[in-house]
Amino acid sequence: MGFFSKNKNEGGLMDVIRCDEQEYLVWKWRPAGEANSSKKENAIRYGSSLRVKDGEIAVFVYKQKDGSMQDFIEGPFDETIKTANFPILSSIVGLAFGGASPFQAEIYFINLSGNIQVKFGIPYFDVFDPRFLDFAVPMAVRGTITFNITDYKGFMKLNRLINFELEDFSKQIKDAVTKYVKGVVTNIPSEKGMPVLQMERQLLQINDYVESYLKPRLENDFGVNLKGLDIATIEVDKESDGFAELKKITADQQTKVTIAQNDVSIKNMQDMQTINAGNMEETLRIQREEAQRAQKLQTETNFIGAHGLNQQTDVLKTAAEGLGNMTNMGSGGGMNPAGMMTGMAMGGAMGGQMANMMNQMGGNVNQQMNTPPPPPQLAYSVSVNGQSAGPFNLQQLQGMVSNGQLTKDTHVWKQGMTAWELAGNVQELTSLFGVMPPPPPPPVI
Repeated sequence: MGFFSKNKNEGGLMDVIRCDEQEYLVWKWRPAGEANSSKKENAIRYGSSLRVKDGEIAVFVYKQKDGSMQDFIEGPFDETIKTANFPILSSIVGLAFGGASPFQAEIYFINLSGNIQVKFGIPYFDVFDPRFLDFAVPMAVRGTITFNITDYKGFMKLNRLINFELEDFSKQIKDAVTKYVKGVVTNIPSEKGMPVLQMERQLLQINDYVESYLKPRLENDFGVNLKGLDIATIEVDKESDGFAELKKITADQQTKVTIAQNDVSIKNMQDMQTINAGNMEETLRIQREEAQRAQKLQTETNFIGAHGLNQQTDVLKTAAEGLGNMTNMGSGGGMNPAGMMTGMAMGGAMGGQMANMMNQMGGNVNQQMNTPPPPPQLAYSVSVNGQSAGPFNLQQLQGMVSNGQLTKDTHVWKQGMTAWELAGNVQELTSLFGVMPPPPPPPVI
């Protein structure tokens, strides 16, 4: 049966155990009219009822010789106290009191839905840029933290609930936050590589750094959950000597870096121009060699027919000599009529063959000799955005005119020219641009 009965004949008064505070984090319940910290106030009367709102928890703390034990009743809850709802109470009291005597317990209400805000302000402290450790820059930080309680069991292990005062608790947290924020901000330049003079503009990034550092420490040290950190401002003392010196030396260094970058850019451009000039020279050399090789090949082709004719003449000459020897063939060394007839027949055939061969070879030679050499190829380089491109032949230049890449005002150059010249002033390129037709005549009325 229930541990407490509602039968008024057993004596005592019924209590309604509840928290009516509007804003609180931890609140201790005491019977009306009872003095603080007395055993009498902790005597829970039989027949009492417990009311716990949604978002809060009631903690019953029993002081025992072997240590304190707790029953946790989460809201919403509105019932008469029964041992069935209080496992620890049931194991402590049992049936020893017969349901007729009060039990000793401290009762605390913990607000799980409320948020507590604490503002903090850290006066000027020195921050050093790791690149210039001789200059200390004073810096101040102001902001707000918001926390609540989620792990109430962990909170109770870390905090003494009796006579709990939210103002004192908030001050403890404020002091810890001030220490942690100052430590993190001081080390950000060296750990995160952030220049001191840029920290004012990196407020959100710094806020994230500090919050990630602060959250586990508030949980471990105070048992509270950090819901949010809002660093409102990071103020640099711009009137300090350290700020002025650091600003000057960083400005000088930036100027040197800019000059060095410009020098490198100019050197790269000069190197590129040298490379382009070398590439152009090599291209022109290859073109000259190719032209010479083609001319030589053409000359050899023109004279190869005469060379072949000379070879065929030598062959026929040898055959004629052999033919003469055949006419002298005889038994006594005199004239051989049969051999003479044979030689004449063969001589006629060879003469006809030789005549045909001469005519054919002569025709081929005349044809090759009358074939004109190929026209010279144009090879112009074009200036594009201050850089040399090409060289390009006539067909490529015509295509560049069509798509607008080559105009009369474009500078061009080829082997043999002393300097770059506008394309419109080069005689052999004027045909590329054509002549605009005159406007059409007016209509006849």
